[in-house]
Amino acid sequence: MQISQATKITLLLLSMVTVMSNVAIITSLPHLKEHYPNVADMELYSRLMITLPSLSIALLAPFLGHLLHQIKRRTSVVIGLLLFALTGSAGLYLESIEALLLSRALLGVAIAVLMIVTTALVGDYFTQKSRHKYMGLQSAFTSVGGILFLIGGGLLSDIHWRYPFGIYLIGLVFLPLVILFLREPEQVQREDELELVQPRLLGIYFLAFLLMLIFYIMPTQMPFLIINHFGASGTLTGAIIGTAFVANAAGAMSFSKLKQHFSFQMIYVMGVGIIGVGFILIGLVENVYFFFLTSPIMGFGGGILMTNIMAWMLSKSHHSKRVKSSGYITSALFLGQFASPIIFHPVVLFFGIQDFFSVIGLLLLAIVAVMTLFKRYLL
Repeated sequence: MQISQATKITLLLLSMVTVMSNVAIITSLPHLKEHYPNVADMELYSRLMITLPSLSIALLAPFLGHLLHQIKRRTSVVIGLLLFALTGSAGLYLESIEALLLSRALLGVAIAVLMIVTTALVGDYFTQKSRHKYMGLQSAFTSVGGILFLIGGGLLSDIHWRYPFGIYLIGLVFLPLVILFLREPEQVQREDELELVQPRLLGIYFLAFLLMLIFYIMPTQMPFLIINHFGASGTLTGAIIGTAFVANAAGAMSFSKLKQHFSFQMIYVMGVGIIGVGFILIGLVENVYFFFLTSPIMGFGGGILMTNIMAWMLSKSHHSKRVKSSGYITSALFLGQFASPIIFHPVVLFFGIQDFFSVIGLLLLAIVAVMTLFKRYLL
């Protein structure tokens, strides 16, 4: 299917919006304890602010995938963007912590719609050969957008913790582009999709869950390490985590070349190993500015992993079930996001925030070593 550059750019912008679901406000979270001094377990609630959308997505994405299968792609995106802007910006004026958490949960519905449809459109618009290259570009573009949102959110949070929520209004800016340039795909069976398709993708969904469970340690734990432990500002914290997004783009762009030499399974193991090294180095940092060296390592590994898992799913999903498959993998990814702070919170309390990174890094490298040693049986 031939699509215009305007359509490609619109799709790239939509993909960028899905990342905004969380990173735009992460530098505001450590300030919530000051605004709600009488709320018990505020540190846990503040972490849930960026993972509640993930819970909504995890629970609803499979059902939304089946529902959206019956609706035109462009109509779904318009609805998703309107809901995204409305619920995402609610933090500008909502007062109670309960209302804020509810708005974040509703934001998850919008994110689920946008991510399911944009993922399916990548499969609709591109053939198998061109898809890997485009997905690397898409992930890289998303990472660059993440940098802008992180730095912008950091600057705004230093003025007032509410202001970063206004970034979500950018969804309204993208609406005219969707209406003008997003095209409905042609439902045609392509030759490159006549290959045998595995009907069960449960293994890929499980690996997607594990990927996000580990990678989401960075936005849910690192701001607290950098701001509370090292005393950094929101602006500096946003800049540090922003370097991870730069490296994330580089990792995503390298995927198509890696895929020429390695299987999806082996690339997954390589990505986990890179993140493990990044965790260990973060645990050794004594000066806050050394995070500018350690964060990119994690970002690079995450860029490889995220592009790999989505391309892997699309390569195995039949074109007639692409929206439904996108719904399930979206659910798996965001279930990992939601579960990450809950699963690791007691581990952080036991080891301390910085030693926690070292422990997880060593565990990941041990897993990689075992999988590499027995790759004949596992990969």
